Amino acid sequence: MNRSRFLMLGGISLTLGLVVSFYVYRDIQLVTGKSGSDPMSDALVAAKDLEVGARLQGPDIKIVRVPVSALPPGSPRKTADVIGRGVILPIAKGQFILSVQLAGENAGSGLPSLIPPGMRAVGVQVNDVTSVAGFVTPGTRVDVLMTGAPNGEQRTTTVLQNVQVLAMGHRLERNAGGEAQTVSVATLLVNLDDAERLILASNEGRVQLILRNPIDTGTDEVMSASLQQLYRGLPTAEPAGAARRATPLKPTAVPKSAPDTHEIQVIQGNKQYLEKCQDGGQCSQK
Repeated sequence: MNRSRFLMLGGISLTLGLVVSFYVYRDIQLVTGKSGSDPMSDALVAAKDLEVGARLQGPDIKIVRVPVSALPPGSPRKTADVIGRGVILPIAKGQFILSVQLAGENAGSGLPSLIPPGMRAVGVQVNDVTSVAGFVTPGTRVDVLMTGAPNGEQRTTTVLQNVQVLAMGHRLERNAGGEAQTVSVATLLVNLDDAERLILASNEGRVQLILRNPIDTGTDEVMSASLQQLYRGLPTAEPAGAARRATPLKPTAVPKSAPDTHEIQVIQGNKQYLEKCQDGGQCSQK
């Protein structure tokens, strides 16, 4: 009795195993057949991390075989199409090399290859404070503010908004004492009109960069800030060179003085008497 039951259970288990194996084998064949039908093609990937401004050379490129359906649109397939072109967007190791990440052919490499037609690259001297403690890096977007003293009054105004940072670098300058010092320079991408404003602001006052969210591309209408807005109740400074208006003086009333009087002795025969007279007035007998 027990033996028959064990044989029946073993037969059922064997049958289920065969059915499951059949379906698994069929699925594997379908997947293998599908991948095998997709043609393969050469693709170019970065052999190492490629920074902005680098010129692509042979050791920077690795050729791999991938299915055509896995190739991103616009990806070059020959090394001759990318050799010598400059990198305008960072490419991580193992990533596909795309045409949009490279400068145009015969455009060279370095900073000039990053400048689109109609745009200009302008350098602005900054420090750890004005560059937001080093968080301003290539690819970030900033607003440019300038603090100056027009007419002798300190004011801060927004010069440019939503400006792309192309590069951050350093250069050597000498201070007033003749000692060499390293200063940071932020290279901003602007059009020609904005380049004029930026250079004027750099010479007029102290320029500061404000880091902004890269997806926030809007611009705001803002008024320049002054000390009057910062310190409430501060008396308004009189504009330089403005003539002070003289306060008209009210005429002072002169008190009327009493008229001068004098006495005159009058003799008429044997009579004598005094008359009190006023200047320009009548006389009366006293």
